[in-house]
Amino acid sequence: MVTAAQIRAARALLGWSQQELADKAIVSVNAINRLEREQVDSKMSTFSAVERALQRAGVEFIPAAEKGEGVRFVRADR
Repeated sequence: MVTAAQIRAARALLGWSQQELADKAIVSVNAINRLEREQVDSKMSTFSAVERALQRAGVEFIPAAEKGEGVRFVRADR
């Protein structure tokens, strides 16, 4: 599962604001903000929508089991 740190890193990699990510994932900015701060237990559907939006933009999520958790830019579909 994608972590809050990976979402923040992916958004930074793309140069997106929280509003841009919210628009592309079709979720509220408040949901993105809470998700990134790990304030509440976000819905799985929110995590999934955010993950899909970032993947469509070319972000690949690297699991912790593979040399440490992270993100990288693979391709641009912008």
